Amino acid sequence: MSTLWRPAYVAIGSNLQSPRDRVLEAMTQIAALSTVRTLLGSRLYLSRPMGPQDQPDFVNAAAGFLTTLSPRELLTELLEIERRMGRNRQERWGPRVIDLDLIWMLDAVVAEPGLTVPHPGVSIRNFVLYPLADIAPTIKIPGMGTVFDMKHSVSGEGISVLE
Repeated sequence: MSTLWRPAYVAIGSNLQSPRDRVLEAMTQIAALSTVRTLLGSRLYLSRPMGPQDQPDFVNAAAGFLTTLSPRELLTELLEIERRMGRNRQERWGPRVIDLDLIWMLDAVVAEPGLTVPHPGVSIRNFVLYPLADIAPTIKIPGMGTVFDMKHSVSGEGISVLE
């Protein structure tokens, strides 16, 4: 029986403890999973926080890769990476060491407690769409359209490429 490898896309963000380093560390940890192949990473972006503004700006990126995991299994792995990196889930949209959000997986539309794929906020969040457009501009997210079209429908205000 052959193993099915399918594309998955994850948004990555951090605004605490050297955010650039935390984002790169998260990419490394995702790529190290035995169930992941061919990780592509976007450029790094600096963006204003969503929600409370009295916190540092975020460093954001996107990662695309092939995986044999189901959406729920991948979410479990992402949450474990967050835990190992010191994520403390207290304040909604508050500061964080690392945030890993499953954005979309091929042939996976999921609406379960704690997991919605495609991610419901992807079409309106420039800090997700700009990095995602670096690595997968032509993917079509069900019910939303292509990443390229969505990127061009949101404002670029408050986001810039991190040099």
